[in-house]
Amino acid sequence: MDAIVETRLQNLDFWTGRQAERDAVFAFLRSARGPVFCPVPDGPGFYALTRYAQVTEASRRSDVFSSQPTAVSLVDPPPEAVEYSASMISLDDPRHARLRRIVSRSFTPRMVERLTGDVAVLARRIADELAERGPCDFVDHVAVPMPLRIICTMMGIPESEYAGVIDATEAILAIGDPGYVAPDGRGRSLILGEKFSYLHALMAELGRRRRAAPADDLVTALTHANVDGEALTDIELARFFSLLVVAGNETTRNALSHALALLTANPGQRARLLADLDGRLPAAVEEVVRHATPVTWMRRTLTRDHELQGHTYRRGERVILYYNSANRDESVFEDPDSFDIGRSPNPHLGFGAAGPHFCLGAHLARREITVLLRELYTRLPDLHATAAPVRQRASFINGIASLPCAF
Repeated sequence: MDAIVETRLQNLDFWTGRQAERDAVFAFLRSARGPVFCPVPDGPGFYALTRYAQVTEASRRSDVFSSQPTAVSLVDPPPEAVEYSASMISLDDPRHARLRRIVSRSFTPRMVERLTGDVAVLARRIADELAERGPCDFVDHVAVPMPLRIICTMMGIPESEYAGVIDATEAILAIGDPGYVAPDGRGRSLILGEKFSYLHALMAELGRRRRAAPADDLVTALTHANVDGEALTDIELARFFSLLVVAGNETTRNALSHALALLTANPGQRARLLADLDGRLPAAVEEVVRHATPVTWMRRTLTRDHELQGHTYRRGERVILYYNSANRDESVFEDPDSFDIGRSPNPHLGFGAAGPHFCLGAHLARREITVLLRELYTRLPDLHATAAPVRQRASFINGIASLPCAF
């Protein structure tokens, strides 16, 4: 089993294959007496942290488990890509704390509350369009428009750039896998530079406009934010935008797609939900996020020797925090492989674990998923998937590329 684990965790066919196979591999990893080391063909390899307690401790101890030089790739980014990709997610304190402090003054639950009307209006529009269109791809016509339009509305991005933003985010996430091969044969670093350059140029232009003519959007708030005499530089603003559109768009979109797939595959749970939609929807959203775990893993690098659950990890070694495995830990979740919309308690790590890198957009993501599912199942209660989902070829994001639906 060790050899199987070592090869499959880097095999995209493993991540896009049967859920039962992945569950079995991670159940084995959680039961192993010691940590399992996984070699990487073009890197030094890593230890797999698969238990809930391991992931939460590593998330809390950012002084030991560093997000630098990257949190989102098994291999270090090429030097030419570091300038573009070094967002908050791949920084440690004090740089991370400074950026998060500035951003948090603008990106707050109160700001999200102001967007509630926009979210509701967009949800109604999407439901209207779906009802008129009929059977279609749920990903393209429902899951993608919701988070993309909300984020772009927040930031003030023109609608003419929506297609380019989607293309950039999907390419960046795909390239994060060492097994990625570009369709045209170009290398990872060239495509990363191209996509990040597009997002940065888009934000640089918008930032210039908002400094000259402020508006009621997040870019204006960020360009004029000043905390203890500190403000975001142009490159920091661009990196935050890249993080927001990649993380906010892809994770919410995939949570929505998984929600439809799970509620179709579990008709009893779907019936429970529809019997009391308003009362049961909040817990159902949490269970979707736990069961699907849209962000599968994050990487950390040891800053010094450290003992964790009986094993001493050495300075410079790499570990991968497998949130999908922690969310199936039998010591925390009863019958963890089942989908239970009434699960309580449900201390899942679908938005990361408590610590400095807990998802800044968790509140917004919950709001988007809840509002859209309420609108869809109120208007189209028999909405369902008509075939199994086609998965994205990636390990970092538990992504669904397409999901046909009807009602």
